[in-house]
Amino acid sequence: MFKFGLGQDIGIDLGTATVIAYVKGKGVVLREPSVVAVDSNTKEVLAVGQEARRMLGRTPGNIVATRPLREGVISDYTVTEKMLKYFISKVNGRSLFSPRTMICIPSRVTEVEKKAVIDAATQAGARKVFLIEEPIAAAIGAGIDIAKPCGNMVVDIGGGTTDIAVISLGGSVESTSLKVAGDKFDEYIVKYIKKKHNIMIGERTAEDLKINIGCVYPKIQDTEMEIRGRDLITGLPKTVVVYSSEMMEALIEPAMMIVDAVHSVLEKTPPELAADISDKGIYMTGGGCLVDGLDKLLQEKTGINVMIANDAVSCVALGTGKALDNLDTIDRKIK
Repeated sequence: MFKFGLGQDIGIDLGTATVIAYVKGKGVVLREPSVVAVDSNTKEVLAVGQEARRMLGRTPGNIVATRPLREGVISDYTVTEKMLKYFISKVNGRSLFSPRTMICIPSRVTEVEKKAVIDAATQAGARKVFLIEEPIAAAIGAGIDIAKPCGNMVVDIGGGTTDIAVISLGGSVESTSLKVAGDKFDEYIVKYIKKKHNIMIGERTAEDLKINIGCVYPKIQDTEMEIRGRDLITGLPKTVVVYSSEMMEALIEPAMMIVDAVHSVLEKTPPELAADISDKGIYMTGGGCLVDGLDKLLQEKTGINVMIANDAVSCVALGTGKALDNLDTIDRKIK
């Protein structure tokens, strides 16, 4: 006989590149790429997550492998709903009750975009949906006590957006969200390889380059990686060797956009909080902050110590999970 549990509280980091789910009392239980493969004729979902990611750029005409979230917001509502439904049911298992769900959103989303996330999660089977801003969740996940009356600066670089916020007394004092993050780094790599080597590569190859040899600060030793792409002159497959010094050329422009955004948030920060940040340093979270040398570049340009949080990729999901502990309080406040 099956044992049906009560609906669990689930925290979801609904990322442009990855969906991470956290269940109260269990920790991170799911980490999958936010990719969905759909049959364009029947509109049927064929694969979700890791399986669908393998299909990116490799599908026949009737199958479309897409990422339904772009730059931190829902770009395809129907597909996002189907993806959420799949992940929620996978996490919730055979529970009789629908789960209460807390979802992360970028700090500068509109009311319409917020409503789209709530509606998609409700349609996907969540009993009640709560939203939390990404930098606040990232700060909680990084182990910062955000309730204290002192300033903390968090730079959360995800797949679609970079969220920068100065947090004090549990809320954002000054924040910004820019659509320059992991995906934008990949785009710049594709453009650079096309211009420099005259070959066309896909986003997966660009991502591999970024992870393996990508850097934004001079390395002591130049590293290399062999890649294959389509020669733009002959149209045939071609292999080239790419160096980390070339990756620095490709990535320095988007990296400087993030540095400039941090600079502008610091300029608007009240002096007392700016002094706190100068003492404590800047915390970096999210998968995008793992690009080699990004912390050194930010430290050099701001003159403030920069730290990468432990388990930077899961920080937002862990923070969402910890925020789940206060769901009953939030629920009562709403009522």
